[in-house]
Amino acid sequence: MNPNDEIRQQILAYFYDRNANATSRMGKKGSAVKISAVKSELKDRHALTQKQVMSNLTYLIDNDWIKTVDITKTINVRGNQIPQVTTFYEIDAKGIDKIEGGSQFEPKSRYEGINITATGQNIITLGDGNVVNAEFSDLHQALGEFKDAITSSDGIDESAKLDAAVDIESIRDQLAKSEPDRGIIESLWGSLQGIATVSGVADAFGKVAALIGPFLGL
Repeated sequence: MNPNDEIRQQILAYFYDRNANATSRMGKKGSAVKISAVKSELKDRHALTQKQVMSNLTYLIDNDWIKTVDITKTINVRGNQIPQVTTFYEIDAKGIDKIEGGSQFEPKSRYEGINITATGQNIITLGDGNVVNAEFSDLHQALGEFKDAITSSDGIDESAKLDAAVDIESIRDQLAKSEPDRGIIESLWGSLQGIATVSGVADAFGKVAALIGPFLGL
C-alpha cells in the first residue's frame, strides 16, 4: 500500500465531513474552506504537517477528488482597484462517491446496458464511466497518470498530445477485457516511445514501462 494513501484518506474524509455538516458553501461552517484552515484542522485532527497536507492535497486535486473554487473581490488601494483572488478547497462529487461507495446519480458507464457482473470477471467501474479488469488496475491507473503528464506538458504540441491521449485510452480500453489483445497494446505502446524523453513525462512513462513490460513479456 502506498504510504501516502492513509494521509490522502484522512484529508478526503476531512473534506467529506465538512461537506456533510455544512450550512453554507463559504464561511466558518461552509463546505469550501481556505488552505489555512485546512492545514490547521488537519494538524489538530491527525497531526499532519503542512508538507504532508500540501503534497497530498495536490495529488487529490489533480485526480479530481478535491476541487478548488476561486473567489475574486476588488479592493481599493490608493485609488486603484485591484482584484484579489482567494482560493477555497472543497470535496468533488468523485470524492464523495469514493467514500459513499457510489450513487445512482453517477455518470453512466461507457458500457451501459451490459451486465458487467455476468461476465464472470472481477471488474472495477471507475468514476469516469470506464471499467477495468481488476487484474490490470495498476497499469490502468499508471496509464492515466502518463496521459495527464502528456496533456499538461509544455514540451509537446497539441496534435501530438491528442494522438498520444487516443493511443493511451485505446490501451486502457483493452484492459477491460478478460484477455486483452497484447498485439494491439504492443503496437500502441510502441507509438508512445518517442514521448518518453520529454521533460516532465519521463517519470510517468517509466512507471507504465515497469508494468507493461512484464504484461507484454518484454
